[in-house]
Amino acid sequence: MKLVILDRDGTINQDSVDFIKSPNEWRPIEGSLEAIARLTQAGYRIVVATNQSGIARGLFDTATLVAIHDTVQRAAMQAGGRIDAFFFCPHSADSACACRKPQPGMLLEVARRFNVSLKDTYMVGDAHRDVAAASAAGARPVLVLTGRGRKTREEGNLPPGTEVFDDLAAFAEHLAP
Repeated sequence: MKLVILDRDGTINQDSVDFIKSPNEWRPIEGSLEAIARLTQAGYRIVVATNQSGIARGLFDTATLVAIHDTVQRAAMQAGGRIDAFFFCPHSADSACACRKPQPGMLLEVARRFNVSLKDTYMVGDAHRDVAAASAAGARPVLVLTGRGRKTREEGNLPPGTEVFDDLAAFAEHLAP
């Protein structure tokens, strides 16, 4: 099975320092939905793996997060794509959980549930925690320069083998020409 794991905020949609707290606040990055469609049509399964500490902070609840993800799914489907699953960590940044990126737990759970090896699976994100989680889980780290991506690249210290693309559309074009 061909699988791509995507971060959400800053990779698929515009990020916000105030968090995306409702479906109305969700705004796709230009070309990201078409990129998901391109990957879907090329036979890739798409999974979103996202840290959502807004739940622990009391900014929104799980039902609201599900509504946001329903909005993402509908938008992807309207573009001709499909997201097969959403995985999220609801814990705060100071928690000691194994699922919050940069820890590999969420990605390892994706591998377990989809019964895939991560060695040929891409993890695409805009932050160091995304590529660090990919590396720790044995997946292929990809940094996009949307969201926090430019700052992440400037800070350096990317895991060995990290591939860098302007955005999700450029990654999809590379993977599924």
